[in-house]
Amino acid sequence: MKPWPFLLAALVMANQLFALPDTHAIAGGIWRIDLPASATKPAVRFNDKAVKTVRSNNGWHAVIGIPLDASGDIQASVDGKALTLALTEHAYAEQRLTVQRKHSNPNNTAMERIRSEFARMSPVYTSFNNNTTEHWPEFRWPLHGRVSSPFGLRRFFNDQPRRPHSGIDIAAPTGTAVKAPATGTVVLTGDFYFNGNSVFIDHGQGLISMMCHLSRIDVKEGDVVEIGTTIGAVGATGRATGPHLHWTVSLNNARIDPRLVVPEPLKSESK
Repeated sequence: MKPWPFLLAALVMANQLFALPDTHAIAGGIWRIDLPASATKPAVRFNDKAVKTVRSNNGWHAVIGIPLDASGDIQASVDGKALTLALTEHAYAEQRLTVQRKHSNPNNTAMERIRSEFARMSPVYTSFNNNTTEHWPEFRWPLHGRVSSPFGLRRFFNDQPRRPHSGIDIAAPTGTAVKAPATGTVVLTGDFYFNGNSVFIDHGQGLISMMCHLSRIDVKEGDVVEIGTTIGAVGATGRATGPHLHWTVSLNNARIDPRLVVPEPLKSESK
């Protein structure tokens, strides 16, 4: 029998292990817990919720998103045994933007719309779809371009403080194709007040991508998209000061830095 199938399988498993994100013990980072191989998947919990737990040729790995507001020590449990991770303080930069008044101080009608949209988005972020592959998915950049706003910025709109930036903004010309960063299922699409035309992709076990400010949406809810599939195009819909893609990665309902899940560097298209 030719050894190629076995060699190919070994390479695939090695690549999946390579693609696993490392621990970055900061707010907005990742905590990876490496566990021994076993026939039974370990029960790993964080904030009393199940977390993404994947298999490689070296064993099991729990990959936990660290919330942006976390500090000090955080705890998880593995089969009931408590583990502690000490976080390192990390000072994110500040950014001040001038936006239309309706997007910095929405009126009552707009607030009703915002609350309605939040009620649609929240269940996506808190969902936990276990009907997926046992391996960590491959991630690629949805497009390449200049980073106009990095993850974690302390943001001020019209000099009013807002929540830290929960994704990464990549500037590109309107109409530039936006690709699925990893294989998954489209679970929500729509035109949202702040985010504009948006696509939410479920990559399994609480790992979610949100792609925002699109000029168009090329997929629909329920579509299974492979990595690299065009899901829409860059735009400036919603609260945006120019054409760009906002990409949020959420893991166990914690917004994490997208750079931590993509092995390759982002190629800037600026000259």
